[in-house]
Amino acid sequence: MTSTADHLATIDLLRARDFPDRRGVVGSVASGPGFHIADLRVSEDFWDADLERLMEVEEEFEAELRVLVQVLSLRWGEPEVLDLADHLERDAMGEPVPEPLRSLCGYVGRVYGWRADGRWIGLGIGQGDRELPLQLVAAIGEDSVR
Repeated sequence: MTSTADHLATIDLLRARDFPDRRGVVGSVASGPGFHIADLRVSEDFWDADLERLMEVEEEFEAELRVLVQVLSLRWGEPEVLDLADHLERDAMGEPVPEPLRSLCGYVGRVYGWRADGRWIGLGIGQGDRELPLQLVAAIGEDSVR
């Protein structure tokens, strides 16, 4: 299991990294023009798991997210909380949605976001479907992300 310090190091590394010209995935990081998205932690899948196990893992991920939000709030102030349902709807209707929100909105419902040093930094928990793993993700985008 990774620690809060590991997560913060990953976030800081991605904040400093240039955005690539083309989409690609290296390890647990997906990147493209104007964004990076990193899986900070990924659970097991839940194909055969009971609801109790899923709820237990959700609680663990929520606790980990709360700690990260607290630490980053000490750095950059209170986060903006974005409900990504509107972004998902706009994307489904063919309207433009900026990265990394476009990628996130398919599996993350809400992100906590900050702006620092010309970049947008977001954290959230996602799950593509009930049977799929939970993902604690960090996203870095251009400062204009909305």
